[in-house]
Amino acid sequence: MEKMEAHRRGLLHRAFSVFIFNAAGDMLLQQRALNKYHSGGLWTNACCSHPYPEEDIDSAAHRRLFEELGFSAPLKKAFSFVYRAEFDNGLTEHEFDHVFVGKYDGPIHPNQSEVNDYCYRSPEEIEASMLSHPARFTAWFHLAFPRVREWIKNSDLCTG
Repeated sequence: MEKMEAHRRGLLHRAFSVFIFNAAGDMLLQQRALNKYHSGGLWTNACCSHPYPEEDIDSAAHRRLFEELGFSAPLKKAFSFVYRAEFDNGLTEHEFDHVFVGKYDGPIHPNQSEVNDYCYRSPEEIEASMLSHPARFTAWFHLAFPRVREWIKNSDLCTG
């Protein structure tokens, strides 16, 4: 079914989230474009979206990373989780979210219709900001970020 219909009806559907780190171990954050249909202006992971019908989730993650931030990077599937978040505009994200993690240190060319701003921040800075200003971050980022931090502790992504 079409993405907006799934969001209107609150039905479980496939999604993905991409987390990018630089060589220093800092995480790439993006501020969603202000005109997004939900969570506009909020900070979140590098990118997230939904696969096209019949598109495998790995290809979708690579495609969307390039569409939103203008670069490609090797991505590794870290884990999946299910979440549900309801928004003030009547939409609901009920997603089976496949989380990918990658490493990148090159130039970023954001698509301004998708991304308002971006920055790299240490996980510690992000955690402190989430505690002091939780409303500045997307619902799914609050759920995925701690899991990604735990996954990174057991991975050689940022050290190898």
